[in-house]
Amino acid sequence: MAYNKKNYYKRIIKVQNVVLERKKENEDLFLKEIYWEDIFPKFDICYRTFNTYLGIPAKRELKKIEEKERIENQKQQLYQPQLW
Repeated sequence: MAYNKKNYYKRIIKVQNVVLERKKENEDLFLKEIYWEDIFPKFDICYRTFNTYLGIPAKRELKKIEEKERIENQKQQLYQPQLW
């Protein structure tokens, strides 16, 4: 298993953005149509996974991971010994 889910959340965000773009173009589209026309050929995921992806707050979770990494990097920089 991965150390963190950064790439997983990035993939979910891509799927969610495709759905949002298609819904902006035509509000009458069903999610099943968007899945079969756009998502399945590009991402090769099943319909159940697609529905799961739509329910995950991926942007929020990705921000949490990136914030945690930023804090860890700052800590490492503070505690690095100075070699002269």
